[in-house]
Amino acid sequence: MKKIGLYFGSFNPIHKGHLSLGNYFSQQTSLDEVWFVVSPQNPFKVNEVLLEGQHRLEMVRLAMENQSRLKVIDVEFLLPTPNYTIDTLEYFYENHPNDQFVLLMGEDNLIHFDQWKEYRRILDLVQIYVYPRTHEIGFPENLLHHEKIQLVNAPKLDFASKNIRKILQEGESVKSLMPHASWVYLQKNSFYK
Repeated sequence: MKKIGLYFGSFNPIHKGHLSLGNYFSQQTSLDEVWFVVSPQNPFKVNEVLLEGQHRLEMVRLAMENQSRLKVIDVEFLLPTPNYTIDTLEYFYENHPNDQFVLLMGEDNLIHFDQWKEYRRILDLVQIYVYPRTHEIGFPENLLHHEKIQLVNAPKLDFASKNIRKILQEGESVKSLMPHASWVYLQKNSFYK
């Protein structure tokens, strides 16, 4: 049985902070692997302009090429959109019954977690590892001390995908912020300009 961390995201685009977190969780916790689950349409980001899903997926694939404990998962491209975490979790348990899954979540997502579709069922199915973000956040009291939620002292993300998009729109380089192969693909296609 593997213990697998599920790192859901739009990855719009993927950056080195994402990889840093994935590697931290796969090397410094009890997880055997971390799966990057690329979401074609996050229900909380309906109004956000997303790069076409196949391009985001390809950039994540390229970032994973030399990562033995990190994998890219495209299952949400096969499921109905918008993508709800509970539906994807149920798919994983149905298709990987011998594995154990842990949901990886940023502090900023925990604030609104009780608004997620069937969030209580998610807590029944998985443990949640919560990683810090760069700003101070207040958690809902009912979640802060929940037995299935564990705050993990992982590295803080100093930037977000929206910062990368902004830098690109200003005509600056993000080469140092992205995995090299993903950056080459982004540059070749002139995304986010």
